[in-house]
Amino acid sequence: MLIRPLLVGALWMLAAAALAAAFTHRPAWVVAAVVLAGLALLGTWDLVQKRHTILRVYPILGHVRFLMELIRPEIRQYFIESNTEATPFDRETRDMVYERAKGTKGDEPFGTERDVNALGYEFLRHSLRARFADELDPRVRLGGPDCLKPYDIAVLNVSAMSFGALSANAIEALNAGAYRGGFAHDTGEGGISPYHLRGGGDLIWEIGSGYFGCRDADGRFDPVAFADKALLPTVKAVSVKLSQGAKPGLGGVLPGAKVSPEIAATRGVPVGRTVVSPPAHSAFSTPVEFAQFIGRLRELSGGKPVGFKLCVGARTEFLSICKGFLETGISADFVIVDGGEGGTGAAPQEFEDHIGMPLTEGLMLVHNSLVGTGLRDRIKVGASGKVASGVDIVSRICQGADFTMSARAMMFAVGCIQALKCNTNHCPTGVATQDPVRAKALDVADKTVRVYNFQRATVASAAQIVASMGLAGFHELSPAMLNRRIEGQRTQTYAEIYDWLMPGELLQDPPDSWLSDWIEASAEEFR
Repeated sequence: MLIRPLLVGALWMLAAAALAAAFTHRPAWVVAAVVLAGLALLGTWDLVQKRHTILRVYPILGHVRFLMELIRPEIRQYFIESNTEATPFDRETRDMVYERAKGTKGDEPFGTERDVNALGYEFLRHSLRARFADELDPRVRLGGPDCLKPYDIAVLNVSAMSFGALSANAIEALNAGAYRGGFAHDTGEGGISPYHLRGGGDLIWEIGSGYFGCRDADGRFDPVAFADKALLPTVKAVSVKLSQGAKPGLGGVLPGAKVSPEIAATRGVPVGRTVVSPPAHSAFSTPVEFAQFIGRLRELSGGKPVGFKLCVGARTEFLSICKGFLETGISADFVIVDGGEGGTGAAPQEFEDHIGMPLTEGLMLVHNSLVGTGLRDRIKVGASGKVASGVDIVSRICQGADFTMSARAMMFAVGCIQALKCNTNHCPTGVATQDPVRAKALDVADKTVRVYNFQRATVASAAQIVASMGLAGFHELSPAMLNRRIEGQRTQTYAEIYDWLMPGELLQDPPDSWLSDWIEASAEEFR
């Protein structure tokens, strides 16, 4: 904690010594005194300023990164492309997120940087009936017929990131930003920490297979502990995590070294002991039991919306869930579709790269399944996976979503620079670490404003895109408005490329392309 101030103090002492040498020995020492004093002054400023976390953690040296940002565009692009983590998503959106978070994003010169002739290139149609946006804060109501306390969620919210994966200051900044902007903050499966509550933001409490925050001594679901927290005023909805896009089919692992007394209290686990979440839930084992569990959670929470999150594996499994809802008459209030391209701080590379359905396919599958079973009007659909721009929001709604969740872009807003140190506890910006020195360097007040700025600017961008399409609101978006290049100079809309079911079609006359999966799906087994 003290090493950085000591180093800066040492520079001041060296500057004083050089100045003394200039008076007593050789005047040339005054040059060294000026240089050392300048570095000491810079280091002092870095330690006391609150805008840049990396400068507080790495005084003086941290300026190298900002110098590199000034080298534009050719040399800087070389450094970006040399980073193996800098995917096209990152190159095109990371700077945009930073600028929006700082409130400085404006118009850009020289046009698109994308290859519009590339296979898979997507674009939205605009209209000669374009208008100014008037739906600047669109809301989506979560809550079916069995919900007593529906919640109106924003179209862009903070996706699931647990305390333990993120630092206390990062969690607090995200939540305070959500409070200021009126959007929701998903807790992640790590439970509700004090930092989720300090900011006063609306919470979606995520319940994973480890039942953190609502588990008994054997790691099973504890209804009393659940009800105690679910009734908190800031908990607006509950989400059961079935699987995660970055590592579907795996439970989380929290090394014992990271299980501090504070994290242990939040998760309800022993201090210092490695915690391994099971790959599947113990509270239910069939679609019927899952539906009953959702009903139980809704009752224990006082009638709040209850939904679930999953990365789609097989169409038959999701159809089995739908059959479970139909057989019991109990359905979820929402489902969040997590794309297989989602990120995480630590997961096996094979799972990150090759397991789980990508968001586009998973989202349309879930939407069509709910439409075809007649459940779509009571179950809202969220999309989670690389959502960072207004275009992302609009595109996902065209593909079947009602609202979106963002994790990585929200991390950018609180200062993440993709240093790829999440799993080492050495995050240089204090975002993904439990190191108290690094975490403390992240200034909550400054990053709260940035989270608020980013969400507000991105939703405003999405709203203006919708208005430029000549539409009155997000509810008028459809698959026919999103285009994709499928070969050469040929493009088609999503309405033309994919089949879209009609309401109740699976119950009445399933099309051939769905028939075998619909027959195989069972309310008595996840198939």
